[in-house]
Amino acid sequence: MKLPAGTSYEEIYRNFAWDIPPRFNMGEVVSDDWAAKHPDRICLQHFSPDGAHSSLTYGELAARSASLANAFVSLGLKAGDRVALLLPQSFETVIAHVAIYKMGAIALPLALLFGAEALEYRLRASSTAAIVTNAFGLSRLTELRERLPDLKHVIVTDVAPQGKLVSLAELISAHPSDFAVAPTGPDDPALMIFTSGTTGPPKAALHGHRVLAGHIPGFQLAHEFAPQAGDRIWTPSDWAWAGGLLNVLMPALMLGIPVVSSPAQKFDADMAFRIMAEMDVRNAFIPPTALRLLKAVERPLEKYDLKLRTIASAGEALGRETYDWAKSALGLTVNEFYGQTECNFVLSSAAHLGVSRGGAIGRPVPGHIVGVIDEKGMERPVGQIGQIAIRRPDPVMFLGYWNDEAATESKFIGDWLVTGDLGRRDEDGYVEFIGRDDDVITSSGYRIGPSEIEDCLGGHPAVRLAAVVGKPDPIRTEIVKAYVVVAPGYDPSPELAAEIREWVKTRLSMHEYPREVAFVDEIPLTTSGKVIRRLLREKAAAE
Repeated sequence: MKLPAGTSYEEIYRNFAWDIPPRFNMGEVVSDDWAAKHPDRICLQHFSPDGAHSSLTYGELAARSASLANAFVSLGLKAGDRVALLLPQSFETVIAHVAIYKMGAIALPLALLFGAEALEYRLRASSTAAIVTNAFGLSRLTELRERLPDLKHVIVTDVAPQGKLVSLAELISAHPSDFAVAPTGPDDPALMIFTSGTTGPPKAALHGHRVLAGHIPGFQLAHEFAPQAGDRIWTPSDWAWAGGLLNVLMPALMLGIPVVSSPAQKFDADMAFRIMAEMDVRNAFIPPTALRLLKAVERPLEKYDLKLRTIASAGEALGRETYDWAKSALGLTVNEFYGQTECNFVLSSAAHLGVSRGGAIGRPVPGHIVGVIDEKGMERPVGQIGQIAIRRPDPVMFLGYWNDEAATESKFIGDWLVTGDLGRRDEDGYVEFIGRDDDVITSSGYRIGPSEIEDCLGGHPAVRLAAVVGKPDPIRTEIVKAYVVVAPGYDPSPELAAEIREWVKTRLSMHEYPREVAFVDEIPLTTSGKVIRRLLREKAAAE
Protein backbone atom coordinates (compact mmCIF):
# COMPACT_ATOMS: atom_id res chain seq x y z
CA MET A 1 0.00 0.00 0.00
CA LYS A 2 2.88 2.37 0.73
CA LEU A 3 5.22 3.84 -1.84
CA PRO A 4 8.23 1.63 -2.61
CA ALA A 5 11.70 3.02 -2.17
CA GLY A 6 13.05 4.80 -5.21
CA THR A 7 14.98 7.82 -6.37
CA SER A 8 12.71 8.87 -9.24
CA TYR A 9 9.02 9.06 -9.97
CA GLU A 10 9.44 6.68 -12.90
CA GLU A 11 11.18 4.07 -10.73
CA ILE A 12 8.54 4.29 -7.99
CA TYR A 13 5.66 4.08 -10.48
CA ARG A 14 7.21 1.10 -12.26
CA ASN A 15 7.88 -0.88 -9.06
CA PHE A 16 4.57 -0.21 -7.30
CA ALA A 17 2.12 -3.07 -6.64
CA TRP A 18 -1.02 -3.10 -4.50
CA ASP A 19 -0.95 -5.38 -1.46
CA ILE A 20 -4.21 -4.94 0.46
CA PRO A 21 -4.85 -7.83 2.87
CA PRO A 22 -8.08 -9.85 2.50
CA ARG A 23 -9.14 -8.69 5.97
CA PHE A 24 -9.04 -4.91 6.15
CA ASN A 25 -10.99 -2.57 8.41
CA MET A 26 -10.55 1.20 8.25
CA GLY A 27 -11.35 1.69 11.93
CA GLU A 28 -8.89 -0.94 13.07
CA VAL A 29 -5.90 0.30 11.07
CA VAL A 30 -6.26 3.91 12.26
CA SER A 31 -6.65 3.08 15.96
CA ASP A 32 -6.15 -0.45 17.29
CA ASP A 33 -3.07 -1.25 15.21
CA TRP A 34 -1.27 1.81 16.60
CA ALA A 35 -2.67 1.46 20.12
CA ALA A 36 -1.23 -2.05 20.38
CA LYS A 37 2.29 -0.74 19.76
CA HIS A 38 2.24 2.91 20.87
CA PRO A 39 -0.81 3.62 23.06
CA ASP A 40 0.57 6.96 24.28
CA ARG A 41 1.36 8.29 20.82
CA ILE A 42 -0.58 11.48 20.03
CA CYS A 43 -2.98 11.04 17.11
CA LEU A 44 -5.15 14.17 17.39
CA GLN A 45 -4.58 17.73 18.59
CA HIS A 46 -7.29 20.37 18.77
CA PHE A 47 -6.57 24.07 18.34
CA SER A 48 -8.46 26.40 20.67
CA PRO A 49 -8.41 30.16 20.03
CA ASP A 50 -7.88 30.79 23.76
CA GLY A 51 -4.72 28.68 23.74
CA ALA A 52 -6.23 25.75 25.68
CA HIS A 53 -5.22 23.20 23.07
CA SER A 54 -5.98 19.52 23.76
CA SER A 55 -4.81 16.15 22.50
CA LEU A 56 -5.90 12.52 22.15
CA THR A 57 -3.71 9.40 22.04
CA TYR A 58 -4.10 6.29 19.91
CA GLY A 59 -4.83 4.33 23.07
CA GLU A 60 -7.68 6.67 23.96
CA LEU A 61 -9.02 6.61 20.41
CA ALA A 62 -8.99 2.80 20.33
CA ALA A 63 -10.71 2.47 23.70
CA ARG A 64 -13.40 5.13 23.19
CA SER A 65 -14.25 3.98 19.69
CA ALA A 66 -14.59 0.40 20.96
CA SER A 67 -16.95 1.57 23.70
CA LEU A 68 -19.01 3.51 21.18
CA ALA A 69 -19.12 0.53 18.82
CA ASN A 70 -20.54 -1.53 21.69
CA ALA A 71 -23.04 1.24 22.35
CA PHE A 72 -24.14 1.33 18.72
CA VAL A 73 -24.78 -2.42 18.83
CA SER A 74 -26.76 -2.01 22.06
CA LEU A 75 -29.01 0.49 20.26
CA GLY A 76 -29.82 -2.16 17.68
CA LEU A 77 -27.57 -0.85 14.93
CA LYS A 78 -25.97 -3.49 12.75
CA ALA A 79 -23.49 -3.99 9.94
CA GLY A 80 -24.56 -2.17 6.80
CA ASP A 81 -26.67 0.44 8.61
CA ARG A 82 -25.99 4.04 7.71
CA VAL A 83 -24.85 6.25 10.57
CA ALA A 84 -24.61 9.96 9.76
CA LEU A 85 -22.09 12.38 11.27
CA LEU A 86 -23.19 16.01 11.38
CA LEU A 87 -20.19 17.38 13.26
CA PRO A 88 -17.26 19.81 12.95
CA GLN A 89 -13.59 18.85 13.17
CA SER A 90 -13.41 17.33 16.67
CA PHE A 91 -12.25 14.30 18.67
CA GLU A 92 -15.87 13.09 18.81
CA THR A 93 -16.05 13.07 15.01
CA VAL A 94 -13.04 10.76 14.74
CA ILE A 95 -14.20 8.48 17.56
CA ALA A 96 -17.59 8.11 15.86
CA HIS A 97 -16.05 7.39 12.44
CA VAL A 98 -13.79 4.70 13.87
CA ALA A 99 -16.62 3.09 15.85
CA ILE A 100 -18.83 2.91 12.76
CA TYR A 101 -16.11 1.20 10.72
CA LYS A 102 -15.26 -1.23 13.52
CA MET A 103 -18.84 -2.52 13.71
CA GLY A 104 -19.18 -2.84 9.94
CA ALA A 105 -21.72 -0.05 9.52
CA ILE A 106 -21.50 2.70 6.89
CA ALA A 107 -20.44 6.23 7.84
CA LEU A 108 -22.25 9.15 6.19
CA PRO A 109 -20.36 12.42 6.86
CA LEU A 110 -22.47 15.57 6.47
CA ALA A 111 -21.45 19.22 6.54
CA LEU A 112 -22.83 21.53 9.22
CA LEU A 113 -23.22 24.15 6.48
CA PHE A 114 -26.02 22.12 4.88
CA GLY A 115 -29.46 23.66 5.15
CA ALA A 116 -32.53 21.70 6.19
CA GLU A 117 -33.49 20.77 2.63
CA ALA A 118 -30.02 19.44 1.79
CA LEU A 119 -29.90 17.44 5.03
CA GLU A 120 -33.32 15.93 4.49
CA TYR A 121 -32.43 14.91 0.94
CA ARG A 122 -29.28 13.06 2.04
CA LEU A 123 -30.74 11.43 5.14
CA ARG A 124 -33.83 10.27 3.28
CA ALA A 125 -31.92 9.03 0.20
CA SER A 126 -29.54 6.99 2.39
CA SER A 127 -32.23 5.68 4.80
CA THR A 128 -29.97 6.72 7.66
CA ALA A 129 -30.70 4.85 10.91
CA ALA A 130 -28.78 7.07 13.35
CA ILE A 131 -27.06 10.42 13.42
CA VAL A 132 -24.39 11.92 15.70
CA THR A 133 -24.50 15.72 15.90
CA ASN A 134 -23.94 18.78 18.09
CA ALA A 135 -26.23 21.62 19.21
CA PHE A 136 -25.95 23.48 15.93
CA GLY A 137 -26.70 20.39 13.85
CA LEU A 138 -29.60 19.52 16.14
CA SER A 139 -31.18 22.90 15.46
CA ARG A 140 -31.25 22.01 11.76
CA LEU A 141 -32.42 18.48 12.40
CA THR A 142 -35.30 19.02 14.81
CA GLU A 143 -37.79 20.17 12.20
CA LEU A 144 -36.94 17.20 9.95
CA ARG A 145 -37.23 14.36 12.46
CA GLU A 146 -40.88 13.54 11.77
CA ARG A 147 -40.22 13.36 8.02
CA LEU A 148 -37.43 10.78 8.41
CA PRO A 149 -39.09 7.49 9.44
CA ASP A 150 -35.85 5.48 9.14
CA LEU A 151 -33.98 7.74 11.58
CA LYS A 152 -34.26 5.88 14.89
CA HIS A 153 -31.51 7.50 16.99
CA VAL A 154 -30.20 11.04 17.44
CA ILE A 155 -26.96 11.09 19.44
CA VAL A 156 -25.67 14.46 20.67
CA THR A 157 -22.22 15.63 21.74
CA ASP A 158 -22.74 18.94 23.54
CA VAL A 159 -26.43 18.96 24.44
CA ALA A 160 -28.08 17.71 27.62
CA PRO A 161 -29.97 14.56 26.54
CA GLN A 162 -33.73 14.92 26.79
CA GLY A 163 -36.67 13.20 25.24
CA LYS A 164 -35.40 10.82 22.55
CA LEU A 165 -31.90 12.31 22.45
CA VAL A 166 -28.95 10.18 23.53
CA SER A 167 -25.63 11.52 24.89
CA LEU A 168 -22.48 10.40 23.07
CA ALA A 169 -20.36 10.79 26.22
CA GLU A 170 -22.80 8.70 28.25
CA LEU A 171 -22.87 5.98 25.61
CA ILE A 172 -19.08 5.76 25.66
CA SER A 173 -18.81 5.71 29.48
CA ALA A 174 -21.55 3.08 29.83
CA HIS A 175 -19.96 0.42 27.62
CA PRO A 176 -16.76 -1.66 27.77
CA SER A 177 -13.66 -0.66 25.83
CA ASP A 178 -13.16 -4.06 24.22
CA PHE A 179 -14.85 -4.76 20.92
CA ALA A 180 -14.50 -7.56 18.38
CA VAL A 181 -13.91 -5.67 15.14
CA ALA A 182 -16.08 -6.84 12.25
CA PRO A 183 -14.03 -9.08 9.91
CA THR A 184 -14.50 -6.81 6.92
CA GLY A 185 -12.75 -7.20 3.60
CA PRO A 186 -11.53 -4.48 1.22
CA ASP A 187 -14.78 -4.47 -0.79
CA ASP A 188 -17.19 -4.39 2.15
CA PRO A 189 -19.00 -1.01 2.28
CA ALA A 190 -17.64 1.46 4.82
CA LEU A 191 -18.30 5.02 3.70
CA MET A 192 -20.93 6.96 1.80
CA ILE A 193 -20.13 10.45 0.53
CA PHE A 194 -22.54 12.51 -1.50
CA THR A 195 -21.08 14.25 -4.54
CA SER A 196 -20.75 18.00 -4.25
CA GLY A 197 -23.60 18.74 -6.63
CA THR A 198 -21.81 21.30 -8.79
CA THR A 199 -23.59 20.10 -11.95
CA GLY A 200 -26.80 18.46 -10.70
CA PRO A 201 -28.46 16.69 -7.76
CA PRO A 202 -25.90 15.07 -5.42
CA LYS A 203 -25.46 11.31 -5.68
CA ALA A 204 -24.32 8.99 -2.89
CA ALA A 205 -20.97 7.38 -3.76
CA LEU A 206 -20.43 4.20 -1.75
CA HIS A 207 -16.86 3.17 -0.90
CA GLY A 208 -15.36 -0.01 0.50
CA HIS A 209 -12.77 -0.22 3.30
CA ARG A 210 -10.08 -0.42 0.60
CA VAL A 211 -10.58 3.26 -0.22
CA LEU A 212 -8.28 4.19 2.66
CA ALA A 213 -5.47 1.89 1.50
CA GLY A 214 -5.92 3.33 -1.98
CA HIS A 215 -5.24 6.86 -0.75
CA ILE A 216 -1.91 6.11 0.94
CA PRO A 217 0.41 6.28 -2.14
CA GLY A 218 -1.03 9.61 -3.26
CA PHE A 219 -0.85 11.03 0.26
CA GLN A 220 2.78 9.99 0.59
CA LEU A 221 3.64 11.38 -2.84
CA ALA A 222 1.99 14.78 -2.29
CA HIS A 223 3.53 15.11 1.18
CA GLU A 224 7.01 14.13 0.07
CA PHE A 225 7.44 10.68 1.57
CA ALA A 226 5.36 11.26 4.70
CA PRO A 227 5.67 10.37 7.48
CA GLN A 228 8.86 12.24 8.28
CA ALA A 229 10.07 13.16 11.78
CA GLY A 230 7.93 15.91 13.27
CA ASP A 231 5.17 15.72 10.66
CA ARG A 232 1.84 17.12 11.81
CA ILE A 233 -1.03 17.89 9.41
CA TRP A 234 -3.95 20.33 9.27
CA THR A 235 -6.60 21.33 6.77
CA PRO A 236 -9.31 23.98 6.82
CA SER A 237 -11.45 21.58 4.79
CA ASP A 238 -14.50 20.06 6.41
CA TRP A 239 -13.95 16.42 7.34
CA ALA A 240 -17.39 15.76 5.83
CA TRP A 241 -15.81 16.29 2.41
CA ALA A 242 -13.66 13.63 0.75
CA GLY A 243 -10.88 16.23 0.71
CA GLY A 244 -10.80 16.60 4.48
CA LEU A 245 -11.59 12.98 5.35
CA LEU A 246 -9.67 10.96 2.76
CA ASN A 247 -6.97 13.42 1.72
CA VAL A 248 -5.99 14.24 5.30
CA LEU A 249 -7.62 12.68 8.36
CA MET A 250 -7.76 8.95 7.66
CA PRO A 251 -4.45 8.50 5.77
CA ALA A 252 -2.58 10.54 8.38
CA LEU A 253 -4.01 8.47 11.25
CA MET A 254 -3.11 5.26 9.43
CA LEU A 255 0.48 6.48 8.97
CA GLY A 256 0.85 7.69 12.56
CA ILE A 257 0.87 11.42 11.73
CA PRO A 258 -0.88 13.66 14.30
CA VAL A 259 -3.87 15.51 12.85
CA VAL A 260 -4.68 19.05 14.02
CA SER A 261 -8.35 19.94 14.19
CA SER A 262 -9.79 23.44 14.48
CA PRO A 263 -13.18 25.00 15.31
CA ALA A 264 -15.75 25.38 12.56
CA GLN A 265 -15.73 28.95 11.30
CA LYS A 266 -15.69 30.99 8.14
CA PHE A 267 -12.23 30.79 6.60
CA ASP A 268 -9.97 33.60 7.80
CA ALA A 269 -6.46 33.96 6.39
CA ASP A 270 -4.84 35.27 9.58
CA MET A 271 -6.49 32.58 11.70
CA ALA A 272 -5.28 29.91 9.29
CA PHE A 273 -1.70 31.15 9.60
CA ARG A 274 -2.07 31.36 13.37
CA ILE A 275 -3.27 27.74 13.59
CA MET A 276 -0.36 26.51 11.49
CA ALA A 277 2.16 28.51 13.53
CA GLU A 278 0.88 27.73 17.04
CA MET A 279 0.32 24.02 16.36
CA ASP A 280 3.68 23.50 14.63
CA VAL A 281 1.94 22.26 11.50
CA ARG A 282 4.40 20.72 9.06
CA ASN A 283 1.97 19.50 6.43
CA ALA A 284 -1.19 21.16 5.14
CA PHE A 285 -3.92 20.41 2.67
CA ILE A 286 -5.31 23.76 1.51
CA PRO A 287 -7.80 23.89 -1.39
CA PRO A 288 -7.17 26.47 -4.14
CA THR A 289 -9.94 28.82 -2.98
CA ALA A 290 -8.43 28.98 0.51
CA LEU A 291 -4.92 29.43 -0.90
CA ARG A 292 -6.13 32.42 -2.90
CA LEU A 293 -7.65 33.91 0.26
CA LEU A 294 -4.30 33.52 2.05
CA LYS A 295 -2.88 36.11 -0.34
CA ALA A 296 -4.61 38.77 1.79
CA VAL A 297 -1.80 38.40 4.37
CA GLU A 298 1.31 40.19 3.19
CA ARG A 299 4.73 38.69 3.98
CA PRO A 300 3.31 35.79 6.05
CA LEU A 301 6.76 34.36 6.82
CA GLU A 302 7.66 37.60 8.62
CA LYS A 303 4.39 37.73 10.55
CA TYR A 304 4.11 34.04 11.56
CA ASP A 305 6.61 31.41 12.70
CA LEU A 306 5.68 28.80 10.13
CA LYS A 307 7.35 25.39 10.02
CA LEU A 308 5.60 24.03 6.94
CA ARG A 309 7.34 21.23 5.05
CA THR A 310 4.61 20.44 2.49
CA ILE A 311 1.42 21.94 1.12
CA ALA A 312 -0.95 19.90 -1.02
CA SER A 313 -3.99 21.25 -2.84
CA ALA A 314 -6.95 19.89 -4.79
CA GLY A 315 -10.64 20.45 -5.39
CA GLU A 316 -10.30 22.91 -8.26
CA ALA A 317 -7.46 23.84 -10.59
CA LEU A 318 -4.73 25.64 -8.66
CA GLY A 319 -3.49 27.70 -11.58
CA ARG A 320 -0.10 29.21 -12.29
CA GLU A 321 -0.76 32.51 -10.47
CA THR A 322 -1.49 30.82 -7.14
CA TYR A 323 1.28 28.25 -7.70
CA ASP A 324 3.81 31.06 -8.20
CA TRP A 325 2.47 33.09 -5.24
CA ALA A 326 2.95 30.16 -2.86
CA LYS A 327 6.54 29.68 -4.01
CA SER A 328 7.41 33.34 -3.44
CA ALA A 329 5.33 34.07 -0.33
CA LEU A 330 5.62 30.73 1.52
CA GLY A 331 8.84 29.35 0.11
CA LEU A 332 7.15 26.08 -0.86
CA THR A 333 6.02 24.43 -4.06
CA VAL A 334 2.39 23.40 -3.71
CA ASN A 335 1.86 19.78 -4.72
CA GLU A 336 -1.40 19.86 -6.64
CA PHE A 337 -3.31 16.63 -7.04
CA TYR A 338 -6.60 15.49 -8.54
CA GLY A 339 -9.53 13.21 -7.94
CA GLN A 340 -13.24 13.25 -7.30
CA THR A 341 -15.61 11.72 -4.78
CA GLU A 342 -16.02 8.56 -6.84
CA CYS A 343 -12.30 8.01 -7.47
CA ASN A 344 -9.93 10.24 -5.54
CA PHE A 345 -6.20 11.09 -5.44
CA VAL A 346 -5.23 9.52 -8.78
CA LEU A 347 -3.03 12.34 -10.15
CA SER A 348 -0.46 14.22 -8.11
CA SER A 349 2.54 16.47 -8.17
CA ALA A 350 5.67 15.70 -6.15
CA ALA A 351 8.15 18.58 -6.11
CA HIS A 352 10.77 16.52 -4.26
CA LEU A 353 10.88 14.14 -7.23
CA GLY A 354 10.85 16.92 -9.81
CA VAL A 355 7.19 16.24 -10.65
CA SER A 356 5.82 19.77 -10.57
CA ARG A 357 4.59 22.12 -13.23
CA GLY A 358 2.52 25.29 -12.85
CA GLY A 359 -0.85 24.93 -14.53
CA ALA A 360 -0.80 21.09 -14.43
CA ILE A 361 -2.54 18.84 -11.91
CA GLY A 362 0.24 16.28 -11.88
CA ARG A 363 1.05 12.83 -13.21
CA PRO A 364 -0.59 9.49 -12.36
CA VAL A 365 -0.03 8.37 -8.77
CA PRO A 366 1.70 4.97 -8.53
CA GLY A 367 -0.94 2.25 -8.62
CA HIS A 368 -3.40 4.21 -10.79
CA ILE A 369 -3.87 4.21 -14.57
CA VAL A 370 -5.20 7.57 -15.74
CA GLY A 371 -5.99 8.46 -19.34
CA VAL A 372 -7.48 11.24 -21.44
CA ILE A 373 -10.11 9.59 -23.63
CA ASP A 374 -12.73 10.31 -26.28
CA GLU A 375 -16.43 9.42 -26.17
CA LYS A 376 -15.66 5.87 -27.37
CA GLY A 377 -13.09 5.17 -24.67
CA MET A 378 -10.05 5.58 -26.90
CA GLU A 379 -7.08 7.51 -25.51
CA ARG A 380 -6.57 10.92 -27.08
CA PRO A 381 -3.20 11.87 -28.60
CA VAL A 382 -0.79 14.06 -26.64
CA GLY A 383 -1.94 17.69 -26.55
CA GLN A 384 -5.55 16.99 -27.50
CA ILE A 385 -8.47 17.63 -25.15
CA GLY A 386 -10.49 14.70 -23.86
CA GLN A 387 -12.16 13.45 -20.74
CA ILE A 388 -9.98 12.49 -17.78
CA ALA A 389 -10.64 8.84 -16.92
CA ILE A 390 -9.34 6.13 -14.55
CA ARG A 391 -9.06 2.48 -15.48
CA ARG A 392 -10.67 -0.14 -13.25
CA PRO A 393 -10.03 -2.02 -11.05
CA ASP A 394 -8.66 0.59 -8.67
CA PRO A 395 -8.84 0.58 -4.85
CA VAL A 396 -9.96 4.21 -4.58
CA MET A 397 -12.79 3.61 -7.05
CA PHE A 398 -16.29 3.65 -5.57
CA LEU A 399 -18.43 0.54 -5.30
CA GLY A 400 -21.27 2.37 -7.03
CA TYR A 401 -23.97 4.96 -6.45
CA TRP A 402 -26.35 4.02 -3.65
CA ASN A 403 -29.53 2.45 -5.09
CA ASP A 404 -28.78 3.79 -8.59
CA GLU A 405 -27.44 1.12 -10.95
CA ALA A 406 -28.20 3.20 -14.03
CA ALA A 407 -26.13 6.15 -12.81
CA THR A 408 -23.31 3.77 -11.85
CA GLU A 409 -23.26 2.21 -15.32
CA SER A 410 -23.29 5.62 -17.00
CA LYS A 411 -20.13 6.54 -15.08
CA PHE A 412 -18.13 4.07 -17.19
CA ILE A 413 -17.07 3.69 -20.80
CA GLY A 414 -15.78 0.12 -20.93
CA ASP A 415 -13.23 -0.17 -18.14
CA TRP A 416 -12.72 3.59 -17.88
CA LEU A 417 -14.41 5.54 -15.11
CA VAL A 418 -15.17 8.90 -16.68
CA THR A 419 -14.88 11.96 -14.48
CA GLY A 420 -16.79 14.55 -16.49
CA ASP A 421 -13.63 16.69 -16.37
CA LEU A 422 -11.82 17.74 -19.53
CA GLY A 423 -8.05 17.74 -19.69
CA ARG A 424 -5.09 17.18 -21.95
CA ARG A 425 -1.84 15.33 -21.45
CA ASP A 426 1.57 16.57 -22.55
CA GLU A 427 4.54 14.55 -23.77
CA ASP A 428 5.87 14.17 -20.19
CA GLY A 429 2.63 12.69 -18.86
CA TYR A 430 1.42 15.80 -17.03
CA VAL A 431 -2.33 16.38 -17.18
CA GLU A 432 -3.72 19.88 -17.52
CA PHE A 433 -7.23 20.45 -16.17
CA ILE A 434 -9.43 22.34 -18.65
CA GLY A 435 -12.72 22.30 -16.75
CA ARG A 436 -15.91 20.34 -16.22
CA ASP A 437 -17.41 19.27 -19.52
CA ASP A 438 -20.50 21.31 -18.63
CA ASP A 439 -18.37 24.34 -17.72
CA VAL A 440 -16.38 24.66 -20.95
CA ILE A 441 -17.33 27.84 -22.84
CA THR A 442 -17.87 27.76 -26.61
CA SER A 443 -17.16 31.18 -28.07
CA SER A 444 -16.64 31.97 -31.77
CA GLY A 445 -15.55 28.39 -32.39
CA TYR A 446 -13.09 28.30 -29.45
CA ARG A 447 -13.49 25.90 -26.51
CA ILE A 448 -12.44 27.81 -23.41
CA GLY A 449 -11.87 26.37 -19.94
CA PRO A 450 -12.80 28.71 -17.08
CA SER A 451 -10.02 27.67 -14.69
CA GLU A 452 -7.15 29.44 -16.44
CA ILE A 453 -9.16 32.66 -16.71
CA GLU A 454 -10.15 32.51 -13.04
CA ASP A 455 -6.54 31.96 -12.07
CA CYS A 456 -5.47 34.96 -14.16
CA LEU A 457 -8.19 37.12 -12.60
CA GLY A 458 -6.97 36.08 -9.15
CA GLY A 459 -3.61 37.67 -9.91
CA HIS A 460 -5.17 41.15 -10.12
CA PRO A 461 -4.78 42.98 -6.81
CA ALA A 462 -8.42 44.13 -6.83
CA VAL A 463 -9.81 40.57 -7.17
CA ARG A 464 -10.50 38.59 -4.02
CA LEU A 465 -12.42 35.77 -5.73
CA ALA A 466 -13.63 35.25 -9.29
CA ALA A 467 -15.73 32.78 -11.25
CA VAL A 468 -16.14 32.55 -15.00
CA VAL A 469 -19.03 31.12 -17.05
CA GLY A 470 -20.36 31.30 -20.58
CA LYS A 471 -23.24 33.70 -21.23
CA PRO A 472 -25.46 32.97 -24.26
CA ASP A 473 -24.72 35.27 -27.19
CA PRO A 474 -26.48 35.33 -30.58
CA ILE A 475 -23.28 36.05 -32.51
CA ARG A 476 -20.52 34.15 -30.66
CA THR A 477 -22.71 31.34 -29.20
CA GLU A 478 -21.34 32.34 -25.78
CA ILE A 479 -19.22 35.12 -24.35
CA VAL A 480 -16.94 34.85 -21.35
CA LYS A 481 -18.52 36.49 -18.32
CA ALA A 482 -16.66 36.99 -15.02
CA TYR A 483 -18.25 37.40 -11.61
CA VAL A 484 -15.84 39.14 -9.27
CA VAL A 485 -15.70 39.75 -5.50
CA VAL A 486 -13.41 42.74 -4.98
CA ALA A 487 -10.58 42.73 -2.43
CA PRO A 488 -10.68 45.03 0.62
CA GLY A 489 -9.80 48.59 -0.28
CA TYR A 490 -11.26 48.46 -3.79
CA ASP A 491 -14.65 49.67 -5.02
CA PRO A 492 -16.55 48.25 -8.00
CA SER A 493 -16.68 50.62 -10.95
CA PRO A 494 -16.83 50.60 -14.77
CA GLU A 495 -13.18 51.70 -14.76
CA LEU A 496 -12.17 48.72 -12.62
CA ALA A 497 -14.14 46.35 -14.85
CA ALA A 498 -12.31 47.68 -17.90
CA GLU A 499 -8.97 47.30 -16.13
CA ILE A 500 -9.77 43.70 -15.22
CA ARG A 501 -10.79 42.89 -18.80
CA GLU A 502 -7.54 44.34 -20.07
CA TRP A 503 -5.57 42.43 -17.42
CA VAL A 504 -6.79 39.10 -18.83
CA LYS A 505 -6.57 40.18 -22.48
CA THR A 506 -2.87 41.03 -22.20
CA ARG A 507 -1.98 37.90 -20.19
CA LEU A 508 -3.97 35.17 -21.91
CA SER A 509 -5.50 35.80 -25.31
CA MET A 510 -7.99 37.93 -27.16
CA HIS A 511 -10.63 35.20 -27.23
CA GLU A 512 -10.37 34.34 -23.52
CA TYR A 513 -10.82 37.69 -21.83
CA PRO A 514 -14.19 38.35 -20.13
CA ARG A 515 -16.29 40.61 -22.31
CA GLU A 516 -18.48 41.25 -19.28
CA VAL A 517 -17.39 41.71 -15.66
CA ALA A 518 -20.03 41.75 -12.93
CA PHE A 519 -19.17 42.66 -9.34
CA VAL A 520 -20.93 40.54 -6.70
CA ASP A 521 -20.86 40.31 -2.91
CA GLU A 522 -20.24 36.55 -2.93
CA ILE A 523 -19.77 33.61 -5.26
CA PRO A 524 -21.83 30.43 -4.70
CA LEU A 525 -19.57 27.67 -3.37
CA THR A 526 -20.15 24.09 -2.32
CA THR A 527 -19.21 23.08 1.22
CA SER A 528 -15.91 21.86 -0.24
CA GLY A 529 -15.11 25.29 -1.69
CA LYS A 530 -15.88 24.57 -5.35
CA VAL A 531 -17.63 27.19 -7.46
CA ILE A 532 -21.21 26.18 -8.32
CA ARG A 533 -20.99 27.44 -11.89
CA ARG A 534 -24.37 25.96 -12.72
CA LEU A 535 -26.03 28.70 -10.65
CA LEU A 536 -23.93 31.40 -12.31
CA ARG A 537 -24.72 30.04 -15.77
CA GLU A 538 -28.41 30.23 -14.91
CA LYS A 539 -27.92 33.77 -13.66
CA ALA A 540 -26.08 34.78 -16.82
CA ALA A 541 -28.70 33.18 -19.06
CA ALA A 542 -31.48 34.99 -17.19
CA GLU A 543 -29.77 38.30 -17.88
